[in-house]
Amino acid sequence: MATWAYPSLPPEQLEHEADRALERELEWLLRSLQDSLASLREGLRDCAALLAPKEPGSTLVLSSLRSENVKGFVTRVGTKIVKGDIQLRLSSLPSSRGAAGTRLCLSTVPTAPELMLDQMVAVRNSVNQCLDIVDVSTWTGDPLNATFIYSQLHLLHETITEARQMLKGEDDIKGKWWETSADAHMFDPPLPPYLSFHLSIADSALLLCLRTLETTATAHAPTAFASDISLTGFNIRDRLFGARQRPHDEANDLFTWKGEEVRVKEKIRVESQDPSLMAVMAKLTALEHEVMKWMSALKVLMGNDDTESEI
Repeated sequence: MATWAYPSLPPEQLEHEADRALERELEWLLRSLQDSLASLREGLRDCAALLAPKEPGSTLVLSSLRSENVKGFVTRVGTKIVKGDIQLRLSSLPSSRGAAGTRLCLSTVPTAPELMLDQMVAVRNSVNQCLDIVDVSTWTGDPLNATFIYSQLHLLHETITEARQMLKGEDDIKGKWWETSADAHMFDPPLPPYLSFHLSIADSALLLCLRTLETTATAHAPTAFASDISLTGFNIRDRLFGARQRPHDEANDLFTWKGEEVRVKEKIRVESQDPSLMAVMAKLTALEHEVMKWMSALKVLMGNDDTESEI
């Protein structure tokens, strides 16, 4: 803002006029933010509508690329999977006599446990919390109180960020598969023993990870006559052809699954893009950017001292 005026004013009066101009600009920004909050509310309502349970839901294909390991689909309605039919052909998963593979069908029995997507529940709750924050900012508090509005915007930004991160689905958000695998009785017939079925959200896509497991008590222990061990400590095959690569990223790792120590024999990862979740992610990213811009503008007009305690 310019610090000169014509005709020239005494320094004290000039400083007073500059402060008054800053106050008027701050008041103008706070009033204009009410219209911006109304637009933000509409964007959040769009997100809530995309996350709401609506029939017939979204049917998503879950099939492995370039192989017949996994072929099937699931139907998502809101935050839960209501239907699923997946055919597996895994070398480490024995199939029934005469069957080409193992079929996993989500149970339709009313008493069966529901297959909920915890990340989507968290996203829906965060979006609803954002709507509450906007309502408080609009109807409950003083819309011309800069400190109050800034604190609400800061809380709003944090909540939108949490929702977006849930859809991003980093490893620390998706949960530990050995603790959050699907209940075997969610399926009819129940899942085969030592098969982990884990659904999560990653990059706005539905991510299915299937793992066949073996307990450390029953795992094959190599002997001196096994082809993969040498009494001298040097395996001829490894020296000729190089060390064998791990079949997957969790090979040889130990996990506690249903009270037992297990290893992962085989791991299959399948993704399916969900258009609704992609739309929610795009909207949340745009809203997060807008709120950050409002916070930056408000911070400039308030001064750093007024906002330090709110950050």
